[in-house]
Amino acid sequence: MRLLIIEDEHFAAKRLRSLLSEALPESTIVGEIDSVEDAVQWLSSHIEPHLIFMDIQLADGLSFQIFEQVKVSCPVIFTTAYDEYALNAFKVNSIDYLLKPIEIAAFKQAIEKYKSHYAPNSQRQPDWSAIAKDMMTPRDPYKKRFLIRSGQAFGYLPVDDIRYFYSDDGLSFAVNHNNKKAIIDKSLDSIIDSLDPTLFYKISRKHIVALSSIHKIHPHLNNRLKIELDLPSEEEFIVSRDKVKEFKNWLDS
Repeated sequence: MRLLIIEDEHFAAKRLRSLLSEALPESTIVGEIDSVEDAVQWLSSHIEPHLIFMDIQLADGLSFQIFEQVKVSCPVIFTTAYDEYALNAFKVNSIDYLLKPIEIAAFKQAIEKYKSHYAPNSQRQPDWSAIAKDMMTPRDPYKKRFLIRSGQAFGYLPVDDIRYFYSDDGLSFAVNHNNKKAIIDKSLDSIIDSLDPTLFYKISRKHIVALSSIHKIHPHLNNRLKIELDLPSEEEFIVSRDKVKEFKNWLDS
């Protein structure tokens, strides 16, 4: 089996090579490419591989531009840190997309999907309707990471690392276990709707706290509650009076 890796991050490419050597030991990686321009040139001058692993954001643009410049007939498994590209991935001949950092279970599932739908040297045609249905089925109802921006660069913040969210002057922020904050381009209402309700609770209009970050809870004025977190903060975490009963039920669930 001939495989092509299109990836501009050294460690991500190294991770893929390691996973592939275990999952497909009989395969050969025929090339590693890190840009749209080089990918177009390679695909135009080489025999097409059986399967391509393709990062979506490359050094010189989005990999979807490759499909606009050269014909790609073989299946593609996209890798990306941003799940909003899933629909665009489906528009080209993608059979799956993997969110970075790539999880072993998700990787193995993608390989099995490839084997079942599009094995090399097989006369069987891929069941594109089944692939489409699978790709459009939500993988997980709750977010695992948030896109963040630092200067001119983008990154991500794992949900497991977030201790609380707060709003200030119309902006939303997430704070991690190191007490570092990052702007989240969503409202608190939108954020709480995307989180596992057993792990996060919106205690007021201004704060969402992680269950794992709660250290102590104290009675407060006007039948409210005051939360003490497991890290220092200038924020004051007060459970709104109308949420106290529901908050206690949440803790007791």
